[in-house]
Amino acid sequence: MLIIGIGGGTGCGKTTVVRQIINQLPPEEVGVISQDSYYKDTSHMAYDERVKINFDHPRAIDFDLLISHLKDLRGGNTIDQPVYSFVEHNRTKDTQLTHPRKVMIVEGILILTNPDLRDMFDIKIFVHADSDERLIRRVKRDIAERGRDIDEVLDRYQSTLKPMHQQFIEPTKEFADIIIPNNKYNTVAVDIVRTIINERLS
Repeated sequence: MLIIGIGGGTGCGKTTVVRQIINQLPPEEVGVISQDSYYKDTSHMAYDERVKINFDHPRAIDFDLLISHLKDLRGGNTIDQPVYSFVEHNRTKDTQLTHPRKVMIVEGILILTNPDLRDMFDIKIFVHADSDERLIRRVKRDIAERGRDIDEVLDRYQSTLKPMHQQFIEPTKEFADIIIPNNKYNTVAVDIVRTIINERLS
């Protein structure tokens, strides 16, 4: 099994890069795990408390469970991947049955911050986009998909997202094997990743 980690700041375009890589592979050979599914369970907290959690800090992620699940997949076992609700700020009671594949892609803003998780990646990719571009994408997404209002998104960006990005996410660039500057025309980096994947698979 080839495990690929794709990190980068919020709104940098990780999902687009993941999609571009997946599009070049047979569907039965590739699976995706999102870091967002592995936010810690906050059922013991009231909703008002959950809203205040800093979800952009590494301690918000259940890395132990994520690493355990990756080890299970690498051993040929299926896993029950958690399902997270951004509206409730908590895991749902549902899980997603995830089967081992030849290529597993793990994507998320904080995945390169954890040394044990990093060690499991055969290829580490960092997707880079400038901060203005990331903010615009984040605003659009949070309003359209997550039921937030503009003031809430901008407050969170200034108080949490930006400082956490500078403290935890941007420094993980140094661990990346490949840095992809995310723009519409950058097919070369994705082609390189695809070539590496095909070489490993054959």
